Amino acid sequence: MSEVRRIIDDAQMNPFLKKVVFFSSGGSFLDGYVLSIIGVALVELSSALSLSAVDSALIGAAALAGIFAGSIIGGRMTDWLGRRKMFILDVTAIGLASLGSVFIADAAQLVALRFLLGFFIGADYPIATSLIAEFVPKKHRAIGMGIVSAAWYLGATVAAFVGFALYGVGGGWRWMLGSAIIPCAVLLIGRHDIPESPRWLAQRGREADARAVMAKVYGEGIEIDEAIGGPGKDAAKGGFAPIFRQGYLGRIVYLGILILCQVVPMYAMYTFGPRIMEAFGLGSGQLAVLGEASVSLFFLIGSIPAMFWLNSMGRRPLLIGSLALMALGLLIPGVAPGANIAVIVVAFAGYAFFSGGPGILQWLYPNELFPTEVRATAVGVAIAISRIGVVVSTYGLPLFLEAYGIGPTMLVGCGLLLVGLVLSIFMAPETRGLTLSQACSLDSRALARIGKKGDR
Repeated sequence: MSEVRRIIDDAQMNPFLKKVVFFSSGGSFLDGYVLSIIGVALVELSSALSLSAVDSALIGAAALAGIFAGSIIGGRMTDWLGRRKMFILDVTAIGLASLGSVFIADAAQLVALRFLLGFFIGADYPIATSLIAEFVPKKHRAIGMGIVSAAWYLGATVAAFVGFALYGVGGGWRWMLGSAIIPCAVLLIGRHDIPESPRWLAQRGREADARAVMAKVYGEGIEIDEAIGGPGKDAAKGGFAPIFRQGYLGRIVYLGILILCQVVPMYAMYTFGPRIMEAFGLGSGQLAVLGEASVSLFFLIGSIPAMFWLNSMGRRPLLIGSLALMALGLLIPGVAPGANIAVIVVAFAGYAFFSGGPGILQWLYPNELFPTEVRATAVGVAIAISRIGVVVSTYGLPLFLEAYGIGPTMLVGCGLLLVGLVLSIFMAPETRGLTLSQACSLDSRALARIGKKGDR
């Protein structure tokens, strides 16, 4: 009687895999922390450096422009050089750039450092999520990416409370900007012994190294599943071309637009959160910072049930339902900006809570829908497409807010979510229960059969 073949996607979670998920998610924590702390720091920074509205817009957009460049270049380098090398490099660079922010003297220096921070944060997106997708079994993949998403919101929430604690302290904005060096140091310690992805090693022909990692992480008797419908082992040498071939092109365009529609309102909320709170009359100064921190908690709370709903409900139903409820959450303050404070708070809380599912899928979908040899590249390109809109909107938000007011600003965010909703109704795939090789298959009929079998 032949032995049943066991693959990575059928393996059991163990303490080492949990460590991989935890410290890979640390980059997402840094992302949320670094991009959110600036919103709090700007409250004091604006007067300390005599910033104009244009200066504030440039500072807000600089990190996002860096993410655009870093996600593209970092994704390609991750598929070329490997996950582990980039895994260490990016966190080291983020720590150094954060330290440099303590000593800035004018807006131009801060813009430059925010761009560098964004570049290496963008690079971590494809690095860390590829590692999680390639190490974690299929039953735990949504939860693993859910922890990545929750880590973003946790970082943003911690940033808001750190900002609240340092608000009014002499030179507090400098300590806010430099405080990211602490989680960077923790991450470097935790990441030092995480090995290279065995899938990447095998794809590069380093089968002995891949088997050694497999034995260390999973024990004996686990294999790497074979690719179904992928672009082939030489695809990594072809640059970006494989992800734009027929079949994958539609996926990358859909994911880029979907992520854009989902993250533009969210980044606006975090980058200029205190100013938005003030515009709705929800306090000013330190009280507005506390209001942003409270809303941020709902982003974090919503990601927790969503990581389980993605397995029980499925990717597609949760995405469509969440986008509809998120749009409603921004529609209410958009059409009634002068409504009772309780109504505004409930609307924001609802929008934040139901962001959980789409927030996880921005990491999960790109990693599931593309094969190992171009997985990190695909994640980077999808994120980069979305960040084009994020850069433009973050630069334009303070100017638009000043010109048209808070109501129309919220309606623009609602409109973007509705675009993502309509697009998802026609294009969102269902990948629940599939191995990575099955999910990235270009054979739609085979994928449909596999999906039905996997849901049983």
